[in-house]
Amino acid sequence: MRPPPSRPRLRIRFTVIRELLASQASGGQVLMFAAAAAMFAANSVLSEQYFHLLHIELGPMSLLHWINDGLMAVFFLLVGCEIKREFLDGEMATWPRRILPGVAAAAGMAVPALVFLGFNLDLPGNHHGWAIPTATDIAFALGVMALLGNRVPASLKLLLTAIAVIDDLGAIVVIAAVYTEGVDLAALAAAAGLCGLLALLNWKRVQALWPYLLLGAALWAAVHASGIHATLAGVITALALPIKASRGTPEDQESPLIRVEHALAPIVAFAIVPIFGFANAGVDVRDLSLAAALDPLVLGIAVGLLIGKQLGIFGAIMALVKLNIVDMPAHASTRQIWGLSLLCGIGFTMSLFIAALAFGTGSAQEEAAKLGIIAGSLASALIGMAVLRR
Repeated sequence: MRPPPSRPRLRIRFTVIRELLASQASGGQVLMFAAAAAMFAANSVLSEQYFHLLHIELGPMSLLHWINDGLMAVFFLLVGCEIKREFLDGEMATWPRRILPGVAAAAGMAVPALVFLGFNLDLPGNHHGWAIPTATDIAFALGVMALLGNRVPASLKLLLTAIAVIDDLGAIVVIAAVYTEGVDLAALAAAAGLCGLLALLNWKRVQALWPYLLLGAALWAAVHASGIHATLAGVITALALPIKASRGTPEDQESPLIRVEHALAPIVAFAIVPIFGFANAGVDVRDLSLAAALDPLVLGIAVGLLIGKQLGIFGAIMALVKLNIVDMPAHASTRQIWGLSLLCGIGFTMSLFIAALAFGTGSAQEEAAKLGIIAGSLASALIGMAVLRR
């Protein structure tokens, strides 16, 4: 008897998700090593060489800017693909499935921002960094979960992924709306025209990848020249890529978006994100004083990630469950939901990225923000692991 279409569709869908979870989890462990290597380099005899390397000029930008503006555009291309796939043909394809991760992600962004502003209420110069503790690093968090093996049910890994995807979507909106200053109208008009061409390719259902990638590269240059952060070009390109709904045949996975996502996932997980982590996580703490560690900017970010994230996410999930709006994730206990909420406080990659936008690369405020990010993310990871191990 021929099986119903829904079964192979689910099999293919979960195969895609498992592949991405595996690459992100393993990549998260590589990211941990890269972050540790950066801290070692910044606080050893290699410190001068480490910081000098990052500021070598390569054409119009330094190496650090090429990493943050160029390589991270590829990272955002993958993020955009994941968001579109999840919302159109994944675990968030229907509104009932979006309620739990959507409300949890929204609360997990709002509460840390309020915690940060509470610590920095009398320091208006720091207010621009309110979005730093709102981020969740999906690769780092899944990497920590992978270390716990089968102590964590699959439903929690999928929920963490869904929350992080929506969190990334919120971060993209914040970057576009908040961290964009002077705009070059001519370059912006060129970018708008390129967006129109990408939309036309999508409308015509063009299956070849090269026109999208060529226009995406031109869009990156135009967006960079316009004053809007160039990484948003990656998201726009991803949203233009066509995707077919899975019907159970291998050909259904050959849509441009799925091909790009599968090709980029290992590159981003094992190369781009670790390179970004190594370039941005190095903070020289050899002369760190107690006063610097207790700076409101540092505390606002660290406490926002450690306390704000778990209060927002855990509180939102348990409220939805108690009100019978959603069911508890399969095979998950209240304690495990708490552990997941703690791991969502690992902000690392996106938090470091937002800190550079908020305060400027190399500024004293950015260095303080890095310290808060590392402290809050490390504490969230260690306490989250301790909770989930039991």
